[in-house]
Amino acid sequence: MPEPSNSRPSLPSFGAPSRPSLPQLALELKDLLVTYFKQETLLPLQQLGRYLAFGIAGSVLMGTGVMLMALGLLRLLQTETGSTFGGNWSWVPYVIVFAVLVIAAAIAWTARKTFRVKKELER
Repeated sequence: MPEPSNSRPSLPSFGAPSRPSLPQLALELKDLLVTYFKQETLLPLQQLGRYLAFGIAGSVLMGTGVMLMALGLLRLLQTETGSTFGGNWSWVPYVIVFAVLVIAAAIAWTARKTFRVKKELER
């Protein structure tokens, strides 16, 4: 019959935690820096570039559309009003179109300010 022992069961020894090697630490640091660089600089720059590209494209298209509409209004006033704006009054359609453009720009500017104020109040 085996002898009963009064000693406690031995716990597994874990020892001191092993440290990663220096080359492994260097690789982890490099990976961390590359990930951080991409996250904090490249991705915001890509988003900014996309924002600017769509903004410029939208501005060009809106500007082209507004100019074509203004030209259409000018031609409408010159041709469809008969002799009303003929002779000494030939400059009036230009003033009317200019006034319409200024009023439209003022409305757009006011709407932009109002939108910005509402957006700031939501924060």
